[in-house]
Amino acid sequence: MDVFKLIVCILICQIIGILGSLFNIKSIPGWYSKQKKPSFNPPNWIFGPVWTLLYLLMGISLYLVLISGKLTTLAIVIFAIQLFLNLIWTGIFFGMKKPLLAFIEIILLWAFILINIFVFYDISKTSAYLLIPYILWVSFASILNFAIWKLNKNNATKRRKI
Repeated sequence: MDVFKLIVCILICQIIGILGSLFNIKSIPGWYSKQKKPSFNPPNWIFGPVWTLLYLLMGISLYLVLISGKLTTLAIVIFAIQLFLNLIWTGIFFGMKKPLLAFIEIILLWAFILINIFVFYDISKTSAYLLIPYILWVSFASILNFAIWKLNKNNATKRRKI
């Protein structure tokens, strides 16, 4: 086990999470708190621990691919793309306050996570399995994102007319 590589892989993913949270800091108590949310919206406190765990799993998954001896450029590129899409979703939803655009982007993110799972599966089955909670959470987040947009789309239209 190469502990240094493992730590670096986990840190890369956690740093993306930290960068994404910079968009949340002002938006959650402000803009986001004023949005209508569906009944299945979890409490705000749950998102931090869930994402911390998911970034940990992503980091371990990346590490397993790196040490597999079967690493491909495609695997790294797909992983990097989905990680970047993960970061920009937060910027679009919370930073720009554009739930519809964020929903379109999260569908792209979901597709790249799925591609990532398939690419990693060919290299390390365990690394692919570690990404399953991530795609499940992003599936839920996609539904939540859509519901928030749908519940608030008339409010956004009214604000633009004023």
